[in-house]
Amino acid sequence: MAYSCLSLSFVAVVVFVFGGILFVEAIPRTFFVFGDSLVDNGNNNYLATTARADAPPYGIDYPTHRPTGRFSNGYNIPDLISQRLGAEATLPYLSPELRGPKLLVGANFASAGIGILNDTGIQFVNIIRMYRQYEYFEEYQNRLSAVIGASQAKARVNQALVLITVGGNDFVNNYYLVPYSARSRQYPLPQYVKFLISEYRKLLQKLYDLGARRVLVTGTGPMGCVPSEIAQRGRNGECSTEIQRASSLFNPQLETMLLALNKKLGKDVFIAANTGKTHLNFVNNPGQYGFKTSKIACCGQGPNNGIGLCTPLSNLCSNRDEYAFWDAFHPSEKANKLIVNDIMSGSKAYMNPMNLSTILALDETI
Repeated sequence: MAYSCLSLSFVAVVVFVFGGILFVEAIPRTFFVFGDSLVDNGNNNYLATTARADAPPYGIDYPTHRPTGRFSNGYNIPDLISQRLGAEATLPYLSPELRGPKLLVGANFASAGIGILNDTGIQFVNIIRMYRQYEYFEEYQNRLSAVIGASQAKARVNQALVLITVGGNDFVNNYYLVPYSARSRQYPLPQYVKFLISEYRKLLQKLYDLGARRVLVTGTGPMGCVPSEIAQRGRNGECSTEIQRASSLFNPQLETMLLALNKKLGKDVFIAANTGKTHLNFVNNPGQYGFKTSKIACCGQGPNNGIGLCTPLSNLCSNRDEYAFWDAFHPSEKANKLIVNDIMSGSKAYMNPMNLSTILALDETI
């Protein structure tokens, strides 16, 4: 499908009638989010799972100063992208507030703990795996059609911006979860990475088939350098070299696969967002980015505050902006802002084939 109907942020005019009075309102570009805890806006709040962020001090720096289900002290990456689109934050798909005109904003289908593979995160039991996120996306489109009609709903989905962040859990909550895990016995690491990439390609093709036409695809972060892995597998307070090797194999192959998929489709649908490169910059040079440390989590317990998730009983830093990591696994709000800055305006080394500012400008003119 061509991009003949794409535009920048405000892509539709919606007419509401109240008491005979006609209101015409420009609606920001619809935004959809798929993936794991790095982008979950609170879907897991509605599930019986241990993969949750709905207790203090999560959300301590969010405008409400209350936990929202985001694995952050404040805003996460989807929130910050929504702000750049001039839109309100996407609601979790499972939120009862997601109805009527709110559907025009888009939806967040992400669920903490999930991976590319269905057997990733099995210890969390009740999470929204990728196939189910896609089922919800189809359900969403039917709900949107009921509000604005099938043709308009299809157009909004085609015109939407999409973010997908998945893959890290397939290593830390699958391949490396326990010694001699089933997947590590099945595949040496290089073959496992190739298997993941092939499975991810299927997921992305399915996303295209469901109507997505502009998709930001993030790689994994520096998995071996998160406080959890430094605490459990690192030596002398340094990154885990084995898990960093997984990142170094996965991310370049992901980018190659995305470019090949675009070539097959004949257009730049999938954008490789090398968020791991951004994150590694401030892991290696925290002071250059205003951080006091990139090895110790702001909130946690044990070595490097890297054991388990953040709880009301955890150690808690007083200045979150000094920490690259909020908890044992997830970046702080300040780190998320740096990542989104590179998504918006990063060079080809960070955003291939183009950054989000270029995408928005291009879509406005077509």
